[in-house]
Amino acid sequence: MLNQLTILLLCCAILTLTGCSGSTVLSSAQPTAGVPIAMSPVNGRPSAVTPGPALPPDDLTEPGAVAWGHTEPSIIDTRIFSPQIQLPDPSDKQRAVKEILPAHTRPGPPPVGEPNDLEVMGGVLTENRITPGMQFPGIGATGWTPPDPTIAVGPDHIVATVNMDIAFYTKDGTSTFQVNLGSPGNPGFFEPVGAGDFTFDPKCFYDHIAQRFVVLALETYGTTESWITFAVSDDNDPHGTWYKYRTHAVIQVGNTTYWWDYPGFGYDDDAYYITGNLFGLNSGGWAGVGFRAVDKASVINGGTASYATLRDGDAASVQAVQHFGVNTAPFFVSVNNSTSLRIHAITNPTTNPNLVSTTVSVPSHSGPFSAPAAGGYTISTIDARIMNAHWRYGKLYATHHISAAGKVVARWYEMDTGNWPNSGSISLTQSGNVDGGGDKHAYFPAIYSNATGEVGLVIGTSSASDRIAVSVTGRRPSDDPGTMGAVQDLHIAPVNGGGRWGDYYDIAIDPNDDDTFWVVGEFPASGGWSNWIESFNVDSDCSGDITGNGIVNIDDIFAVLGLWGSCPDPCPPYCTGDLTQDCMVNIDDVFAILGMWGPCP
Repeated sequence: MLNQLTILLLCCAILTLTGCSGSTVLSSAQPTAGVPIAMSPVNGRPSAVTPGPALPPDDLTEPGAVAWGHTEPSIIDTRIFSPQIQLPDPSDKQRAVKEILPAHTRPGPPPVGEPNDLEVMGGVLTENRITPGMQFPGIGATGWTPPDPTIAVGPDHIVATVNMDIAFYTKDGTSTFQVNLGSPGNPGFFEPVGAGDFTFDPKCFYDHIAQRFVVLALETYGTTESWITFAVSDDNDPHGTWYKYRTHAVIQVGNTTYWWDYPGFGYDDDAYYITGNLFGLNSGGWAGVGFRAVDKASVINGGTASYATLRDGDAASVQAVQHFGVNTAPFFVSVNNSTSLRIHAITNPTTNPNLVSTTVSVPSHSGPFSAPAAGGYTISTIDARIMNAHWRYGKLYATHHISAAGKVVARWYEMDTGNWPNSGSISLTQSGNVDGGGDKHAYFPAIYSNATGEVGLVIGTSSASDRIAVSVTGRRPSDDPGTMGAVQDLHIAPVNGGGRWGDYYDIAIDPNDDDTFWVVGEFPASGGWSNWIESFNVDSDCSGDITGNGIVNIDDIFAVLGLWGSCPDPCPPYCTGDLTQDCMVNIDDVFAILGMWGPCP
């Protein structure tokens, strides 16, 4: 194996071959999207909460308005929590109570888009692409449903969140910390900054750039309070100091105020990005999507959180993107209509933010139906909203579930962002449908890529005769466009179950090798639900052996350097050396070779 110092020196030399360019900002039309349902937990109810101070709302009535906010942190050491593992009271499980959030508008399907001749490029192969790794159970039933599980993976630890708990694990599955996110903890994770006993829709990730864990939860109380609460660890170990912020999140549009629901949560080198559907707080109503950009430079060191809040009244259920590489702007993805996606960007997010958007044509799709599961159960699949999004070196990945050929299937997309929003446009490079195999349906997908251009996908699967499973698939860069390997079940539920499900599964990449995928997904368990955490790798091929000598080594890197530049038109088909299939032989292909280093299988 090439030693790390040699690889570093080689990559630094190669990077001097690459360059940058700049151009002007473009904006585009913003067609109206369907209005979604609030994604709130349904089996739980907060006790009476004393209203907080009547802080002025962020007035985003005018198109293009920007509201600035500033919040000081509470600095909390998780090692003072006692005990370190506070499991939920079993008597709280499966409490049947009505939804507790303010009244909200029921969803409408996305508008019907202009017909196009685009077709899904591929489906599921018969060959396996996955080697499973470490596996262990995650957080079990907490008395709230659905759990909405998310996962963050650092060098030595894993952080997971659900409604309403947070937990830390070592990578061998040892649970080292678990507490309630709100005031029922001792203390609750966010209680020291003022969180009450109703935090919901938590999300987490590991910021590989700053090497910090970041956790988010929403709060809404009565008709006056809405909060976005988040925390940043002080290093790459979740045990110890966290900088915790509770930011006021009531939005005013005209005479109506709004609260945040179904957050998107992303990052790049400049900021942390939060999105949310805006539902009426002091009366029913809908105000589109809020976008909040939090300047990272201060919060990763425990300083003042400075943030800008913007709104798009015509958007719905927007996912914030997690970025790898130098991006032209932070990206956000949502369904625009039945034949297009909508991509937002925020230019100058920490200094002079401006929200722009464009659309990308995709193969036609229609919303999912309730998927069957063994024992006569069905799975509520909500709608066709985008479930997660990820960007790496010019490639934007997104996924959701749809109906196709009488089944609920996962649909995924890869897009080339080019230099947009500075110039040019975004184009679809490949798309695919993934079902569970046989008569099994696939739902709540999450997608990620790694440094070698491999792609991993986690889904829930089931059929009328199959219990719900946490399942995965993946693709090599050399696979035909739009294809994934055969779906493999990582964990099959021990009991039958269904109903209101997941709302999302999650996937992350291991920062130690930028190669191993980690996933979390919900399954039915005795007494309610539980979550399964597992790692896997996509089996390498030998496409990096460009010289054909049976080994991937320095000779192949020199071969790539000799092929440097654009593939000849038309592309696809892809040219020799273009391992990542982006119609360019460039630094991404060098990284792909490094990930395949050694003798061919």
